[in-house]
Amino acid sequence: MRSFGRGSNSLKSTETMRLMLSVCCGIIFGLIIGISFPSSSLTKLNITSSIISNFPIARDRNNVVSDEKPADPSIKTQNATDQLKIWVPSNPRGAERLPPGIVASESDYYPRRLWGKPSEDLQSKPKYLVTFTVGIKQKRNIDAAVKKFSDDFTILLFHYDGKTTEWDEFEWSKKAIHVSVRKQTKWWYAKRFLHPDIVAPYDYIFIWDEDLGVEHFDAKEYIKLVKKHGLEISQPGLDPRRGTTWQMTKRRGDREVHMKTEEKPGWCADPHLPPCAAFVEIMAPVFSRDAWRCVWHMIQNDLVHGWGLDFALRKCVDPAHKKIGVVDAQWIVHQALPSLGNEGEAKDGKAPWRGVRDRCRKEWTMFQTRVANAEKAYFKSIGVDPSNFTSY
Repeated sequence: MRSFGRGSNSLKSTETMRLMLSVCCGIIFGLIIGISFPSSSLTKLNITSSIISNFPIARDRNNVVSDEKPADPSIKTQNATDQLKIWVPSNPRGAERLPPGIVASESDYYPRRLWGKPSEDLQSKPKYLVTFTVGIKQKRNIDAAVKKFSDDFTILLFHYDGKTTEWDEFEWSKKAIHVSVRKQTKWWYAKRFLHPDIVAPYDYIFIWDEDLGVEHFDAKEYIKLVKKHGLEISQPGLDPRRGTTWQMTKRRGDREVHMKTEEKPGWCADPHLPPCAAFVEIMAPVFSRDAWRCVWHMIQNDLVHGWGLDFALRKCVDPAHKKIGVVDAQWIVHQALPSLGNEGEAKDGKAPWRGVRDRCRKEWTMFQTRVANAEKAYFKSIGVDPSNFTSY
């Protein structure tokens, strides 16, 4: 019996050892299978991430052997960089890489302080701009003219004789804008310093000569009449007793404005075209903001006298014979003083002003030719023959 008891205990011990050995072998076999099993297979078997996370293999990716190549971090960086690039085609040319909120496409002639808050710089913002191209010899005349314009006007002087500080005797001159380049015309200045995006804050832009008598002129009343009659391009009527050339620009004493006239026989092929309508001269024109944006683009860089421009202004408004006119109720005198004309150069025995006048005439012909050629090229590009249209 004792022998049997000892044999029974020995048998139980042997079975226990076998069981423990089987369990150990199973654990080892499971580990081997888990290590060698590709992580991609888990995905193919649609094992959810929550289940995968319970395996040691999922918690330690360094121990995973995979056939897939790791993602190139430089590609992700490049994709992120591309997504963060800014390109806005609707921005002004050259500013496409800027966010629209920071683009300041327009400016002004409002002087600002060097101190304080920018938002508190301007006590008022003038709504209109008047420019005079001046020499010091006409400073009394300009002083009288400037006083006809209220604080609602920015005053801008273009100095063709290089003298600017000499104007400081006038209080208004200390607040005015002064631009000085010797021996240049007002249209040279206008092309370079009156870009539409610079003068955009102003409802109307006056571009005047220096030899104008303004005794019968009031700028505030002039603006009222221009708005009342819907004039986009205008000028004050000229005293008919003083050196006028065109019937259209002569003042009429029986009305506020006029937009058409009768000229010498043969001068007007169409009563709605210059010089019988849609016409003002270049000595004292006034432009609305929108009209000036068009006219500025038509001014040629090298044709500095502006001759011929008055006949082409009609191209910038429509219908021109209703939006271009002369304001009779506010009129001026063209004094025809020799000023910038004498800044020319005497040559071949000719006085300086004669050389200037010769160039004016040449520029007129050149401008007409350029306009005609540009229109001809445009119509040809769209397959239209203007000669087939009687209106043209």
